[in-house]
Formats: sequence, C-alpha cells, structure tokens
Amino acid sequence: MVARRCSFELPDRHSCGAIPLRDGPFCFWHAPEKEEEAAEARRLGGLRRRREKTVAGAYEFSGLASIGEIRRILEIATLDALGLEGSIARVRLLISAALAAAKLLETGELETRLAALEAAVGSGRAEARALSFDDEAEP
Repeated sequence: MVARRCSFELPDRHSCGAIPLRDGPFCFWHAPEKEEEAAEARRLGGLRRRREKTVAGAYEFSGLASIGEIRRILEIATLDALGLEGSIARVRLLISAALAAAKLLETGELETRLAALEAAVGSGRAEARALSFDDEAEP
C-alpha cells in the first residue's frame, strides 16, 4: 500500500510530502478550504513562541538539559509555592520540590564522583602506557 502525500509544490519544486487530508490531495497547511484555519494556527503558534520567550526571560529559564537548568525550575516552583496560602496542596508541592532537589543533588554528586573516577582511571592508563613504552625502549 502506497501512502498518499500532499500534492502542493514548494518553491524548490519538491512536493510538500505531508499526509493529505482524507478528502483531498492537500495537507491541512496547503488545502485551499483550510486557508483561514491554517493562518489562525500559524498566528497562534507565533504568539505562543513569543510568550514562551518572554516567560523564559522573566524567569531566567533556558530549558531542562542540565542540572543547573533543572535546579532553576525547582527554585521557581518552590518560590511560587512558598507564596501561596497554607494548604495541604502547598505542603505536598513543597515536599515534592524538596524530594526532587534531593535527587538532583544526589545526581550531581554522583556525576562529580564519576568524573573524578574516570579521570583517575584515564591518568592510570596513561601512566601504564608510558611505563610499558619505557620498558620496550630499553635494550
């Protein structure tokens, strides 16, 4: 069975390649009858990206790819929780943040220890190679 593809031709003369709507040759983005809906979707997507950049800048948040970035989001969540009125939900949120922070600290400590071990093993291998080279060099 051959999958259908959108028939719209891009400026570089290649076809769009997206899956077309069930009742036509074009995908959602290129179907003439969906032009207004597609324009609104593009507009909303642009607003969302702008809002994300604004919020990320306000909170000095750059993602979740590193321990420092994850720590930052925990700090934000904890500070927001501390500003709430006392409730069971607030207490649960603070406990969850504390547990996540403890796990993050443990992970960071393990990462540091692993790096130190790898460096020690690496330098040990280099010393062993140097010693074996010296042994081979002697007559």
